[in-house]
Amino acid sequence: MLVALRIRDFVLVDRLTLELGRGFTVLTGETGAGKSILLDALALILGERADPEAIRQGAPRAEFEACFDVSPASPAGQWLEEQALSSAEGECLIRRVVERSGKSRAFINGSAVTATQLRALGDHLIDIHGQHAHQRLLLPAHQRILLDTFGGHDECRQFVRQAWQAWESAQRHCAEARQAVAVAAGQRQMLEDTLALLADLTLHPGHWEELLMEQARLAHRADLVQGVDETVQSLDEGEGAVRRQLLKCEQRLAQLATHDSTLTPWVTLLESARIQVEEVLSELHRYARAREENEERLPQIEEEMQAWHGRARRLQVRPEDLPGLFADTRQALEALEALPSLEALERLVEQARQRYEEVAQDLSRLRRQAALRLGETVSASLGDLALGQGRFEVALSELDRPGPEGRERVEFQLAAHASQPLGSLARIASGGELSRLGLALQTRLAQGSAVPTLIFDEVDSGIGGGVAERVGQMLAALGHHHQVLCVTHLPQVAACAQHHLKVSKAVQEGEMTSSVQVLDEGGRVEEVARMLGGVTVTATVREHARELLLREGKRAQR
Repeated sequence: MLVALRIRDFVLVDRLTLELGRGFTVLTGETGAGKSILLDALALILGERADPEAIRQGAPRAEFEACFDVSPASPAGQWLEEQALSSAEGECLIRRVVERSGKSRAFINGSAVTATQLRALGDHLIDIHGQHAHQRLLLPAHQRILLDTFGGHDECRQFVRQAWQAWESAQRHCAEARQAVAVAAGQRQMLEDTLALLADLTLHPGHWEELLMEQARLAHRADLVQGVDETVQSLDEGEGAVRRQLLKCEQRLAQLATHDSTLTPWVTLLESARIQVEEVLSELHRYARAREENEERLPQIEEEMQAWHGRARRLQVRPEDLPGLFADTRQALEALEALPSLEALERLVEQARQRYEEVAQDLSRLRRQAALRLGETVSASLGDLALGQGRFEVALSELDRPGPEGRERVEFQLAAHASQPLGSLARIASGGELSRLGLALQTRLAQGSAVPTLIFDEVDSGIGGGVAERVGQMLAALGHHHQVLCVTHLPQVAACAQHHLKVSKAVQEGEMTSSVQVLDEGGRVEEVARMLGGVTVTATVREHARELLLREGKRAQR
């Protein structure tokens, strides 16, 4: 439960320290005194978005601190343990600082945390029922949430959502594959025709360039053969041939070297030159023989190049691009062959559908059971809210198309009088009836809540008299099992509380400030009297307040 709340420099609050007890506590005060400031501060502590405009005028930052008594076995205690944020003392100290710049920092038991973590923990610590909650009763989605909350269907709802997402995903993948197969059917023939057109060509990379080089060489064969023959004659034929002259020079210089050894290196060089000339002659003879053997090769080359040009024109590419086109086409055809089997995907869709139907039926069964219980429970409490002959039911009807929230539509129906037929809230319920029905639902839902602290923010608006007194008694009954905080403007509700906090506004040192006072018995009489009588509190009104407090006090002791 919430043990203490400290606020500094927030809206009209300068410094505030508030200690809270168990049971039912009311917060009262004149309009504009700042009752909502306390709830806004709690919302910030529990992760709501921070607004720097709410920082008190002239202050650099606003600071908030809340201390909760947390049992290790409670959902909040288990969450703290999982996050490694628990304390040995069994308390949870949450601190948040909001800077004027808009930045904020948050801490749980001294460790820095994110706003997301604050919200996750807050769901286990405090449950806030707002003053406009009854207006949301008209929304079918909110009615479904209330029914599922009452029935404790969170886990089953999660299973349904997961199964729906899996079914949707399987359907999407199957549709994509079906479209891909349809496209592939048109592409396959084109790809196969392209491969067939290129099948008789030698299409390894670089082959076109090899053909060009060989064709150029063969096209100049006559010039090449003639030039080689002339070179051979110059090197090896006739008295003036280079090889013969080198040999003569080598032999003459060798003879001279017998008389002068310094000539020996030059003899060696001449010998080397002669040997190189002989090697050149050998290669030229081999080259000439090869040209004679390849006389038929040029027509073959030109025929192959003509085939390349023809295929390139048909496929509207350059000849040198044919090898890449062939490889890409073959790869594309292989990719088509690798497309997933539609039959296998359709089986997965059917399996996902069956799984969804299974868990959705479980949720439908739980909702039918919860609808009966909620209808009986709320109907039983309508008499306490001046709807004694009223009847409340939860109608379930099958949706045209199932969805992530299940297969049925949830509709709250009310008959405010015995003679009135059941009808939807939007058509049947008046504003006051809707407010009272909302209060009945909230108190019934709160009874089963595992959250230790329940906050009701003016949920009693639109009611008064004996109904207000009964509402106060219902909240007091909730206080036997929960810590209940209620912001109210009704004296009948305030009189039912165990603890009474008064929020007031005053000018101090030229600045408007809000403060909270814990009322003793006398203070409660005065505050309830003010709520009963307005601006002027007479002795009669004061006595009425005293009697009201005494009567409710005795009722609480029974």
